[in-house]
Amino acid sequence: MFDKIEYAKKLIKQKKSVAFSGAGISAASGVPTFRGIDGLWSKYNPEILDISFFLKNPAISWQYIKEIFYNYLKNTKPNPAHYAIAALKCPVITQNIDNLHQDAGSNYVVEFHGNAKRLICLSYGSRFNAEEKLLEKLPPRCPKCSGLLKPDFVFFKDPIPKNALDSSIQLARECGIMLVVGTTGNIMPASQIPYIAKENGALIIEVNVNESNYTESIADIFLQGKAEEVLPLLIV
Repeated sequence: MFDKIEYAKKLIKQKKSVAFSGAGISAASGVPTFRGIDGLWSKYNPEILDISFFLKNPAISWQYIKEIFYNYLKNTKPNPAHYAIAALKCPVITQNIDNLHQDAGSNYVVEFHGNAKRLICLSYGSRFNAEEKLLEKLPPRCPKCSGLLKPDFVFFKDPIPKNALDSSIQLARECGIMLVVGTTGNIMPASQIPYIAKENGALIIEVNVNESNYTESIADIFLQGKAEEVLPLLIV
């Protein structure tokens, strides 16, 4: 493992790196994953984040959305994995909506699935910080036009924001190293980003607790372990 770490550090120092993160990087911050035995979908019906259901039943969806994203997760903080990536000063493509990369100091973060810290008006597209006063009455309404407010992240059946998709593809095509952290590679279309990087000549350094879809297919270096323990070792 030590030799792999030293080799990975050498490569990161020599080549332009981009980090690609998933739910596993935030586990040590207390952010639960959606899937798996202890995932959120073992406790909640995924239908609450289906855009069709939300539009028909906003009050029901918002009851659970507030509980999950604005009560339970409001006090989460970055962990050493987020700070390590910030220290590497590389662009980040994240599937997470928790804002922890930004809180840790990363300046260039592509939010592939959006961000729970913002709300968007479905009538005119205005965006607001998800402050408690806006969430006192559910479903929340736009303070400008009284339109329905939705968390500014991707729901089931929502398209990926074009700017995020385009930026992710461009970064994947131009990087020399893609640091894949805490993701199984099961969620489309985000899962294709590391493959685009590989097809364009990038080396893939994977950090995961368990093997993923990337480990045997495209990973050049697999660093098995918790992100918050492994990533600080890569700071060059």
